[in-house]
Amino acid sequence: MVAKRAAAAKVGPLLTVKWTRSTIGHKAAARGTIRALGLHRLNQTVQVADTPVIRGMLRRVAFLVEVEEPSGPRKSTAEGETK
Repeated sequence: MVAKRAAAAKVGPLLTVKWTRSTIGHKAAARGTIRALGLHRLNQTVQVADTPVIRGMLRRVAFLVEVEEPSGPRKSTAEGETK
């Protein structure tokens, strides 16, 4: 349980995700991904950590949700960049 608390404390930038389209008629995987993102009701908005795992989940259900990124310059992780 200590590892989970430590990981939760290191949350970086957040993405705002709004569930906009119903999962009725879609595959069970799409319904499961919506639930895993923490969405329970249509038009509900949640904030999730901006991680590669979450980005992959959002890509799977991009046709069902709207994603709003934080309004700031995103840090580049490429090494060797100079300004």
